[in-house]
Amino acid sequence: MPNTKLIFNGVTGKQEEVNLTAEEQTIRDAKVKAWDDASGDRKLEAIKKLRLEKLKETDFYALGDVTMSDAMKTYRQNMRDIPANHTDENAYDLLLARDSDGKLTHSIWSKP
Repeated sequence: MPNTKLIFNGVTGKQEEVNLTAEEQTIRDAKVKAWDDASGDRKLEAIKKLRLEKLKETDFYALGDVTMSDAMKTYRQNMRDIPANHTDENAYDLLLARDSDGKLTHSIWSKP
């Protein structure tokens, strides 16, 4: 991000690009850091939302009158284990990756 800002010059009637003051630079750096720090949280929130949707799609397997296959049990356990097994932003990026059709590409999302 540039260390400059645009201001309006009332005398010339034009916008001018000027350097940020030290105080403005400190504030901008703090905002950028806060945004970067929160991006992992936002990704994890999106992953948890996807996980919940996938679990809801398979909830009927957990009913008493349905026999759940071992593969489905493993799939559902893998869904519940996502936060514990994928703990950094690189893992979050892999989990959220999509192909050109918008479909999730990570194998964990594939139902058995």
